Amino acid sequence: MRRKTLFNQSWQFAAQILPLDAPDELFLEITLPHTNQTFTQNNINHLDYEFISTYRKRFDYNLNDPEKLVFLDFDGVLIACKIYLNGEFLTEHLGGFTPFSVDITSALQPGENLLTIYVDSRERKDIPPFGHLVDYLTFGGIYRDVYLRTVHPTFIQDLFVQTHRIFDNPEVTCNITLSKIDTTLSLIANLIDPKGTIIASTQTNLNDDSPTVEFSSLPEINLWDLEQPDLYTIEVSLFKEGQLIDNQTARFGFRACEFKQDGGFYLNGQRIKLFGLNRHQTYPYIGAAAPARLQKRDAEILKYELGCNVVRTSHYPQSPHFLNRCDEIGLLVFEEIPGWQYIGDTDWQNISLNELEAMIMRDRNHPSIVLWGVRINESHDNDDFYTKTNALAHQVDPTRQTGGVRYFMGSSFLEDVYTYNDFSNSVQEPQVQPHLITEFAGHMFPTKIFDHEQRLIDHALLHAKIHNLQMGNPKIAGAIGWCAFDYATHIEFGSGDRICYHGVMDTFRNPKWAAYFYQSQQDPSQQIILQAATHWTMGDRSGGGNDPLTVFSNCDQVEVIIGDISLGRFDPDRENYPHLNRPPFTIPIAMHYTAWGQSEFHDLHLVGLIQDQPVTEQWISSNKLPNTLELVLDSDRLVADGSDMTRLTCRVTDQYGNPLPYAFSIVHLEIEGPAEIIGENPLILVGGAAGVYIKAQYQAGEVTIRARVNRLPEASIELKIGSQESAP
Repeated sequence: MRRKTLFNQSWQFAAQILPLDAPDELFLEITLPHTNQTFTQNNINHLDYEFISTYRKRFDYNLNDPEKLVFLDFDGVLIACKIYLNGEFLTEHLGGFTPFSVDITSALQPGENLLTIYVDSRERKDIPPFGHLVDYLTFGGIYRDVYLRTVHPTFIQDLFVQTHRIFDNPEVTCNITLSKIDTTLSLIANLIDPKGTIIASTQTNLNDDSPTVEFSSLPEINLWDLEQPDLYTIEVSLFKEGQLIDNQTARFGFRACEFKQDGGFYLNGQRIKLFGLNRHQTYPYIGAAAPARLQKRDAEILKYELGCNVVRTSHYPQSPHFLNRCDEIGLLVFEEIPGWQYIGDTDWQNISLNELEAMIMRDRNHPSIVLWGVRINESHDNDDFYTKTNALAHQVDPTRQTGGVRYFMGSSFLEDVYTYNDFSNSVQEPQVQPHLITEFAGHMFPTKIFDHEQRLIDHALLHAKIHNLQMGNPKIAGAIGWCAFDYATHIEFGSGDRICYHGVMDTFRNPKWAAYFYQSQQDPSQQIILQAATHWTMGDRSGGGNDPLTVFSNCDQVEVIIGDISLGRFDPDRENYPHLNRPPFTIPIAMHYTAWGQSEFHDLHLVGLIQDQPVTEQWISSNKLPNTLELVLDSDRLVADGSDMTRLTCRVTDQYGNPLPYAFSIVHLEIEGPAEIIGENPLILVGGAAGVYIKAQYQAGEVTIRARVNRLPEASIELKIGSQESAP
């Protein structure tokens, strides 16, 4: 019977090449996921992680069943590695973004075993995405999960689920790949609904190694969609001479998606305008080595905080935890192969083809994924190579369309969808359809969370402008902005501190005003948004004042009150943004009020109204004096596995809870309990906010974090660390 266990704990690490018999004292004890180097908030030098490191792990294995096969399954290692077991070289793997498995059976010995992995994190020109400059950092280490898998020699290698006729007499087929075949095999396949009930079952004897099982005449099924992403499961049990020898499951959804020649994207027959952002998988301090909780949290931020219905995984396959969460919450995904502008030689291209196949094999059951990216981002035409990538994608997954992201009109269109990075600061008219804008803004308008007020407003309104134009053009399926979060990059691309300030949020996932534009496009039944795009000062804009006042909201009207003077109720700016469901508010307050010459500069008070009824409000202090040191945890519970983390955000706010962008304060943090702070301590707030991560250790217990800053009361917050056995 199959056993698959997480293999993340009790590793050793050395930031150098050490011999296979190196003594333990030369290593650090670590837990996966692991970055080979931790970093500061900014000024990250890629040379700091570009080295070959040594990872190793001792583990006991009882060879009580010599017929079993034993594999190590790696979710990702950046960017190449050589693997040894008990001194025996097993394999070398090239490529850092897709999974791979290693058969370790022949090298296992009874009792203690020593696994050694040499991880090469250099930017090697022979491995995608490298060969030329790349506008992101890959970082290094065994940065995703590792599993130990034990199986019968005859086992299930893969399940590929396909749905048919979902609107009328839905059917499911599951293509099964076995390691080998003999005439004594049989299988039972169960179809399980979202509540865990078996709704269909089939049994068959096998005579080949690629059987297909079918489920038809199903009871009523629920479709997977954006609002109700119901997930079903197929469970396949493999028997040999009546004895269970393997069991495997695949989760999927009943849904139909298509980019059509009329220019639209259709989900379950309904035309939907795609509205989203790109995502890099990197984080402050820890590079790419984020555990499951942080990966899932990013999906939730994109869906719930930013109101997106689609995300592009730029520019590589991303964590299974992130994609699983996209499935669960109804966030569409455009996933693409690793690369950035450069195409290498034949060997390089073969690695790229291998990564494309591995990506699709891993992820083709995810209902959230609606498009495969089969072209190296922003590369020049290479019809021979891209004919191969497109054909391979359709061969491995005939159920999905392909796209190829380019940055110039007129490039060879070999894919199903013309995916295009439009940097015109407008929307270019499509030459072919279907047409999807996959990037805009970004480097055309980099904006820091601590930039002056007008820059932050113009940044937000650029995103509003592009989405307004794409929403009004029926030839465009949608637009995916660049990008969700600021990210570290090479000095050739970023700001002077090597950060690309292209995000609508900063690297800590704190919102710029552009983030509130995205939030405001949600239906108010999901959440009500009201955010003034102003620091409410008299001297931040050229010429002074706050005119016009920009407000992002999904309310019907906004009332503006300054001190005790109501300026009236205002409607959304439908004249300049006619195609947005919820345009920004552009309020000419100078026509009604001026603070110049007044004896006192009063607080700003906004009231959001829906159907003439007040439903929310925002106050912004006029004195701009720091009032509160605020601590916010994304999660108040962690698991004592040595790797679980949650974000802790520190903010200095005014009396109404608004971050103060000029509070460049130094925060001193203290922690008590079985957890540690990952990040800078003391911590400098930038734009009034910054963050660290709280990482669980191996013991359950209570954790208290305290924070101090000059001239403000101390702040504290608590969380609980639960045992691994109690984890959901």
